[in-house]
Amino acid sequence: MEQDCPRLVGVESDAGNEEGVEQVFAVVREKLGGIDVLVNNVGISGPTAPAEKVTLDEWNQSIRVNLTSHFLFARAAIPLMKDAQSGLIVNISSGSAKVGLPLRLPYVVSKGAVLALTTNLARELGPFGIRVNAILPGAIRGPRLDRVIQAKAEALGIDPKEHERSVLRYVSLRTMVEPDDIAAMILFLASPGGSRVTGQLIGVDGNMEWEE
Repeated sequence: MEQDCPRLVGVESDAGNEEGVEQVFAVVREKLGGIDVLVNNVGISGPTAPAEKVTLDEWNQSIRVNLTSHFLFARAAIPLMKDAQSGLIVNISSGSAKVGLPLRLPYVVSKGAVLALTTNLARELGPFGIRVNAILPGAIRGPRLDRVIQAKAEALGIDPKEHERSVLRYVSLRTMVEPDDIAAMILFLASPGGSRVTGQLIGVDGNMEWEE
């Protein structure tokens, strides 16, 4: 990817680890000198299991990757943004954080906490010209969703195609979300048109009414 886009710099690190995040921001300071936009897009699906069968290790891993990583990256970016008196942080949550999702407790709890992280940071950082918003995607088409649907179907004892149809039954537009839909919203928030948008929890989900 870096060969295709020479201006792109990749850094391999553990997003839920302080040292890993510092490694990333050492490169940010060296190569960029600052940061205008941070998109917290790290996440895992976590276990698919009844709450009483979720192990503590599975719980802790979901929180570490889906929530702690967002905190660590935001914490590292904030001083640079304060120096510039401007900046945008976009946290990727999930539509499941609003409606709940049985058998996915660690995932939903971690994504719900991202909403609180977003609204609180927006209040705290607004006086410094820093905006913080969350995007709540719906079912994003791709290999990751295929794996989630497969795991949930196995847990429910049904055919994966049947579960896929049930997912879209509760989406008003009856369609999955494309990755480009999420990218377009981030570009809007980073554009002059989004300059007064902060503290918002923005659904890009075709209006997800429910999940089961």
